[in-house]
Amino acid sequence: MRIVIAGGHGQIALRLERLLAARGDEAAGIIRKPEQADELRRLGAEPVVLDLESASVDEVAARLEGADAAVFAAGAGPGSEVERKESVDKAAAVLFADAAVRAGVRRFVIVSSMGADAAHEGHEVFDVYLRAKGEADAYVRGLDGLDWTILRPGRLTDDAGTGLVRLEAHTGRGAVPRDDVAAVLAELVDTPATTGLTLELISGTAPVSVAVKSVAGN
Repeated sequence: MRIVIAGGHGQIALRLERLLAARGDEAAGIIRKPEQADELRRLGAEPVVLDLESASVDEVAARLEGADAAVFAAGAGPGSEVERKESVDKAAAVLFADAAVRAGVRRFVIVSSMGADAAHEGHEVFDVYLRAKGEADAYVRGLDGLDWTILRPGRLTDDAGTGLVRLEAHTGRGAVPRDDVAAVLAELVDTPATTGLTLELISGTAPVSVAVKSVAGN
């Protein structure tokens, strides 16, 4: 498979690219800064330099041509202000989804956040973030041209992955290593039977492959 990942230099995306390359898939990571390219190459991924905050739908669609799946793993980051929550967590996700439709890439996985809600109230940065993520999720759900899955991890940590997770429509609050989020994403892109599902993810007791097969009805 060829999988194009938005936010290709993010902490989850770098882990995902390594996993995909190791299993023989072709991973391409969209990055903003050319100086990030060498790190992706070292992982076995193809760097694609493109700024999703200024690119057009046609420009993004051109980078998605020929892909089997698209993963939106971009984020403004915890230190960013309100404006970038809107321009990255919402607008860039919408742009990437529209570009996938235009390029004919049906399989689409978006990394959201536990608590994301388009109706979330409040004006603090985290409130805006949850609302932006929720609005992006709602937009993706409305696109008939995508076979989408929405993944909502709990609190992210840099602990070593255990490969043991809880993946359900509603898990309750909890933490999960970024390693395990990447492992779940790698399984999801290859499991179209999870299309149409919004899934929460925290650490648990089920091996990643078992957890994904379970929610896919296998």
